[in-house]
Order: sequence, then structure tokens, then C-alpha cells
Amino acid sequence: MERWITRGAAALCAAGSIALFWTFGAFLAVPWHAGRLFALTPIELQVLGVALLGGVAVAWGALHVLAIADREARPVVYRSLCGALVVSSLLAVCAGIAWTTARFA
Repeated sequence: MERWITRGAAALCAAGSIALFWTFGAFLAVPWHAGRLFALTPIELQVLGVALLGGVAVAWGALHVLAIADREARPVVYRSLCGALVVSSLLAVCAGIAWTTARFA
């Protein structure tokens, strides 16, 4: 039973990190669409940095919480879930970019 509680906490952290990565993609699409990705204002850099670094930190925490439950007991499941989190994080960034870009069209 304790492993399910730990896995639930890790899932909540992972969902939060995916939301932060989606937010990063949504905020990244605006300067990218305007063609000024390398000429960002300090406020835009701060918004992008907070979303990106927050997403990385929360994902890192989710993996550590998941490791408490599964790293030694079920290493194959742990590695699979780590890979799934990386893939879903990248897909969340792409979804945020696509959602914001669709609003410009």
C-alpha cells in the first residue's frame, strides 16, 4: 500500500512538471512566431526560465519520489517510467507551441 501512495505522489509531481513544460512551450511560441527568439526582453527570459527550470526541477523531484518506490524493487518499470516522463515532457512543450501557434493562424 505504501508504494501506491509514493507512486501517486510521484504522478502528481510528474503532472505538475508536464504542465510547466506545456507553459514553457506556450510562452516560447510567441517570440518564435514573431521571429525574435534570440532578441528576448528580460521579462520574457524570466518567464521562460521560470517555466523551464521549474519544470525540470519538479520532474527531477518526481523521479526521485518514484525511485523511493520502484528503483530497487522494479528497475525495469522505473526506467520505463523515466523514459515516459522525458517523452511526455517533450510532447508537452510541442503541444504548448502548437496550441499557441494555432491561435496566431
